[in-house]
Parts: sequence; structure tokens; C-alpha cells
Amino acid sequence: MTAMVKKKLVELAEWKALKDHVNEIRKYHLKDLFVQDKNRLNHFSLEDDDIYLDYSKNLITTRTMDLLIKLAYSRNLNSEIEKMFAGQKINQTEDRAVLHIAQRNLSRSPIFVNGHNIMPSVFEGLEKMKQTTRLIRGRKWRGYSHKPVKHIVNIGVGGSDLGPRVAFQALEFYSKRDLTFH
Repeated sequence: MTAMVKKKLVELAEWKALKDHVNEIRKYHLKDLFVQDKNRLNHFSLEDDDIYLDYSKNLITTRTMDLLIKLAYSRNLNSEIEKMFAGQKINQTEDRAVLHIAQRNLSRSPIFVNGHNIMPSVFEGLEKMKQTTRLIRGRKWRGYSHKPVKHIVNIGVGGSDLGPRVAFQALEFYSKRDLTFH
């Protein structure tokens, strides 16, 4: 029995339909979309507790959303999400589990990888980060010169860079002004 070959994303009919749609809507101007749909803000925003997400100011339509959802279904996104939460190895490049969810798991409910609950080590790591940031912000972390650290360097590419970059931009207003971030 031969294994079924999974099509590349760009080979899918759903992808091609989305690409065609993008070419169609490029001619639209965002302000025209607001004129055409008086309830655009309601159609393209979400609210849950104290989190409000407004994506109405993107060049999208209900057709865009329909096509994105069809693409997600064609790639079995729900199944992949379940695998991620189950700690399965879905990062094929590195042959490992994707554990972003573990760092956001404030409930401390167990997340198992290879039969081992990783949450105690995750919380240990988060606590170390909290202690380190307190030392840096309190000017108690000393560098090579024995002076307080005042330059923070983020080294990373791809997702390793994007997370810290987004966090910094989102929280920049709250940052200590005597620290410089690179």
C-alpha cells in the first residue's frame, strides 16, 4: 500500500482560489469597503472578555474569510491544532513538538510530550525569566564591566525573532526608558 502524497500548499485548488481572489480585491480601496458595508467593523472584529481584535482595516471581504476557512479545512487545521495541544511532533523541520501553548498554559494543566508532563519545567523556566527581568530592571544584573546591564539584544530569525519583536512593540510604552533594546 502506498502512502498518499500530500499536495504542497500552493498546489491546492483552495490556495489558487484565494490567490485569484486577492488579485480581484487589489482594485478595492479600504474606505470603499466601509462605504459598501456599514457594519464592516462588526463583521470583521472579535471580542472576548477584555480582548478586542479589529481586523476590519485589512483588505478583506466575507469572500476572503470564506476562502481562508476553506483553505484551513483543506489542510485539516483542526486536526493539526489538536495534535499541537496533545504534544505531538508537528514541527517536521526539527522533528519535535510545538510547545508555544505550554508557555501560555496558566492553568498548569498537564501537557504531555513523550508521556512526560512538561509543565513543571515550563513554569521553572518562566520563573527564571521573571527573576532575570527583575534583576535587569532593578539594575542588579551586572555585565562584563560590572556595570548594570542597559542593552538588551534579541538574536533570532523567523519565529524566534517575531515573538520578542511583537512583545517589545506592544509593551514599549511600559518599558523602562533607561534600557535599550536591539
